[in-house]
Amino acid sequence: MTGHQFTLIVEGVDLQDGAALDALFEAGCDDALVGRVGTTQYLDFDREAETLADAVIEATEAIESAIPGARVVHLEPDELVSMTEIAERIDRTRESVRLLIKGERGPGGFPPPATHFRSRNPLWAWTDVATWLTTTAHLAPSQQGVAQDAEHAPFVAAFNATLRWRAANKRLSARERKRLQKLVS
Repeated sequence: MTGHQFTLIVEGVDLQDGAALDALFEAGCDDALVGRVGTTQYLDFDREAETLADAVIEATEAIESAIPGARVVHLEPDELVSMTEIAERIDRTRESVRLLIKGERGPGGFPPPATHFRSRNPLWAWTDVATWLTTTAHLAPSQQGVAQDAEHAPFVAAFNATLRWRAANKRLSARERKRLQKLVS
């Protein structure tokens, strides 16, 4: 078993309520700290499991079965990252990352932005960035944790996409749902 640290964003109920806290504890979420920033509620987990996927899915099932109306809506750390967030994750300056992106430093071929590519603040898929960093060996010894991030990034992206699908699915017509399901298979 390995320890996995992650954060789940939860909506639908007040997690600070005593009954909710008791239900979380009873459901096996005694390895989580409950918090709130503004209106966003979250659970910070430090969970033992074979894989990150096992830890996240078990925690999600425990939360949603323990508290009626609770919905896990997002897994952090986020898949979409800004240039500043890339710099923070790999312990480099923003300028160093900007030079990697422009191909003025490193081997070139930095992944293109995943979204907002026309704006001053594009966002990249962390999966693509972490994979590029590890495959080009453009990491200092202090940045080797990125290799583990690259390993987990596809799961994080797929899990968050599943949560977004679950939320959007309710608002789709049967025709839209069927056509989208066909694209996935």
